[in-house]
Amino acid sequence: MRKGHKVTTARSEIDQHPDLLALRANYDRVAETAPVQVSLGLTMLAGLYAAMSPWIVGFNGTSRLATIDLIAGLAVAVLALSFSSVLDRTHGVVWTLPLLGIGLIIAPWVHTGASPTASMMWSNVVIGAVVTVLGLVATGLGMRARTGAPRMMPEAHRR
Repeated sequence: MRKGHKVTTARSEIDQHPDLLALRANYDRVAETAPVQVSLGLTMLAGLYAAMSPWIVGFNGTSRLATIDLIAGLAVAVLALSFSSVLDRTHGVVWTLPLLGIGLIIAPWVHTGASPTASMMWSNVVIGAVVTVLGLVATGLGMRARTGAPRMMPEAHRR
């Protein structure tokens, strides 16, 4: 670099593109609706319960299942919090919530190594079903936000 020349960074003009601004505004509008806030809030609470369930229900003697529930529950809670905070940037991974819910449902049989107790099964099946349903609701709401936004079109094709 020659002496006396300043290095400037070119700011991407895509950040200010009208279609992108409209898309973000649409996600913000959807994220502020009561159904989205309620579903994501309940999802976060369900994730926190799933993370604490081994100690609440009393199956912490099964350390593999307790670890799985802790990790999956914290993942659900963190994802729900991130979706509620920045839906416009995280809507693409909302589909992971139902998968985590299904994982919680099958975890007692896959990760215990022995026959799961009734409390283990019911706790995981119920909280897994709740996370799955709430995840499907969040996915549907995210898709609704996406389809309600204008489609991006290159400037050269606009009239």
